[in-house]
Amino acid sequence: MASHSQKQNVEYLSIIMQEQPFMIDGHLDLSMNAMEWNRDLRIPISELNRREEGMHDKPDRAKATVTFDELRKGNIGLVVATQIARYVEHGSFLPGWLSPEQAWAQTQGQLAWYKAMEADGQLKMIRTKSELDTHVASWNNTKEDEKKPIGYILSLEGADSIVNLSYLEKAYEYGLRALGPAHYGPGRYANGTDSSGKLNQDGISLLKEMDSLHMILDATHLNDDAFWDALDRYKGPVWASHNNCRTFVDHNRQFSDDMIKALINRDAVIGVALDAWMMVPNWIRGTSTPKGTGCNMEIMANNIDHICQLAGNTNHVAVGSDLDGAFGKEQCPYDLETIADIQKVFPILRNRGYAEEDIQKIANGNWLRFMRGSLNLS
Repeated sequence: MASHSQKQNVEYLSIIMQEQPFMIDGHLDLSMNAMEWNRDLRIPISELNRREEGMHDKPDRAKATVTFDELRKGNIGLVVATQIARYVEHGSFLPGWLSPEQAWAQTQGQLAWYKAMEADGQLKMIRTKSELDTHVASWNNTKEDEKKPIGYILSLEGADSIVNLSYLEKAYEYGLRALGPAHYGPGRYANGTDSSGKLNQDGISLLKEMDSLHMILDATHLNDDAFWDALDRYKGPVWASHNNCRTFVDHNRQFSDDMIKALINRDAVIGVALDAWMMVPNWIRGTSTPKGTGCNMEIMANNIDHICQLAGNTNHVAVGSDLDGAFGKEQCPYDLETIADIQKVFPILRNRGYAEEDIQKIANGNWLRFMRGSLNLS
């Protein structure tokens, strides 16, 4: 029998969940954190960070914001979770694997971790519209169960690990539903952030195969040339999982207003990210601080509002936090302690005049509409 204090905790959690809208996060590098950062996302965030005290191999040690419990606390019941493995030539300044086959093997290790977390009851892969609807209904109807599995749609960030197009078919079969052809710098199929050039011939073939599989094209990280080329060529569904506005931070990693308008015309959804260097201008990694630059959740609201103003509605923006995407609390809003605090953006938007219907769209409705229109029925 549960104690009085346990019952009070359950009641408190139920109240919090009712106040917080169900939320979808369009971009989380969960498997990268587990496999490369060696983080057990099942333990409390305080314990995870305590274990990393004194470690200096990565700048975000002991500053993590994401665990399964924190996702549940934030009522984040569905995420777009990534596989990621870059191919680089020997001598590249970017980290990565020295052959596409090695990169593929890394993504398969990441997939194995996702499957292990499914077996442990932490995660649930979503591949079809029927699975999506079943999961959302289950999540929203069992609020008292704080350990319910978090749904995830599998996405590949950067296509370098797709050895050839037969590997894309294999990936689709095991559950991959979205793909961003580029990441940082040059890529095997498309060039990304801080580079230039349209899709190469392999990239054009990749998009054709993605289209035949009815996969989601993630426009995030495509350089400007490749962005316009991809939108012109690709006929299937397009989203931008984690991207902010160039009007606030003038860098090619962000979208110009024309790019945002083009995505709106394609009925895309853009997930707003919480990496400080994408939120405030002139951020210097390792030197700038969130408080020193005034980086807070109001800036997330600014990016959301800007996209809404360009669209003339609230139908094309959502959350794509990218939290713990090789950065932690040293490089995200100072008023965010864990991923659960993304919920703080919704009172800010309410105070700016956003109606409850708008809040629900931004928290979950826009991603859900897009996913239901893009995933196969069964």
